[in-house]
Amino acid sequence: MLSGLLARLRLDPRLSSMIAALILIAIVLNVMTGGLFLSAENLYNLSIQTCVIAVMACGMVYVIVARQIDLSVGSLLAFSGMAAAWIQTRAFPPDSTTGWIASIGVALVLGAAVGALQGALVAKMRIPAFIVTLAGYLMFRGAAFKVSDGQTLAPLHPTYQALGGGVNGAIGVPASIVLGLLAAAWVVWHAWTARRDQSRYGIEPAPVWVDALKVALMCAAIAGFVWTMCLAPDFTNVDEAGNPRGRGIGVPVLILIAIAVFMTFVAQRTPYGRYVFAYGGNPEAALLSGLPTTWLVWSLFILTGVLAAIAAVITTARLGSGANSIGQLAELYVISAAVIGGTSFAGGIGSVPGAVLGALLIQTLDNGMVLLDVSSPMRQIFIGIVLIVSVWFDVVYQKRA
Repeated sequence: MLSGLLARLRLDPRLSSMIAALILIAIVLNVMTGGLFLSAENLYNLSIQTCVIAVMACGMVYVIVARQIDLSVGSLLAFSGMAAAWIQTRAFPPDSTTGWIASIGVALVLGAAVGALQGALVAKMRIPAFIVTLAGYLMFRGAAFKVSDGQTLAPLHPTYQALGGGVNGAIGVPASIVLGLLAAAWVVWHAWTARRDQSRYGIEPAPVWVDALKVALMCAAIAGFVWTMCLAPDFTNVDEAGNPRGRGIGVPVLILIAIAVFMTFVAQRTPYGRYVFAYGGNPEAALLSGLPTTWLVWSLFILTGVLAAIAAVITTARLGSGANSIGQLAELYVISAAVIGGTSFAGGIGSVPGAVLGALLIQTLDNGMVLLDVSSPMRQIFIGIVLIVSVWFDVVYQKRA
């Protein structure tokens, strides 16, 4: 009955269920922490913490949709992050603007190169992706250690650190409000153009009140997010009375939004995205139909390598240093976020927005358990249980579908 109602309302049952679960979990954690979880400062930190996993999960969706896997993203994050930190601290003076810009370029090139190498082994030499990326998981974790012989590389350039959402790492209240208004305007425009296109092609659109309700809810969510980020105190920026001003939206969140929007557009509006989903749905049929399957698989690993490097920049910028221990277990969280978000290991099914929500769900649980002083082993056990339940839900959903 509920699924039929959601279908009539043109709502995705998976995303709707995840949003409902996320709201319920947030309320429960807020009660258990005495109101600390839903405080503006904690929600700002939560938004920043989610970005690293969510950025890599956007690429992992494509990989899993194509029936591949990448276990090396966490180690590649550490390797490219340490390389970026080494460039800033050893190759250039600490206050060099050229240094931090060059470090980002080096991280991206390394990520793409490693992705290309692993993709070539999978696509051209036909070595299973599990084996190739498992080897990469070991090799690049060791390479991250060798970059600095296990030493922490610090300090990093202040401008670079802003990319991690720390000091001066948010865009401020006025810019956040403007961005929120633009996002709300886009939601209204998108809903209107969707109804127009449906009518043009003879598709019966949803009732006007349904679309109006969806637009109102999305605009309310945008307003709530912007309002909360603007309430987060910035203790390094005070007014005349000595009160901290609001932070606004963090820079890593903007990076995540840009990547998620771009990846969603590619998946839904470009031939490349259609090729990936077609290949995942039936690789043999895709090959026989003339799709460039070798290049397609190769490109997927380059994509995940670049996104791992972007996540490395955010991580090292947030920490203000490079440490070879960063990114540990990140690959498991990334895969979990994609699967929880509705990406099927059977291939052909996946959603970038779902993966972002999956990353937010995982980080919400982890953040809440940290506030409740739950030990790290117990947090891992609980998140593992959540992963099993989400995969079981996917199996049941597929059978009913």
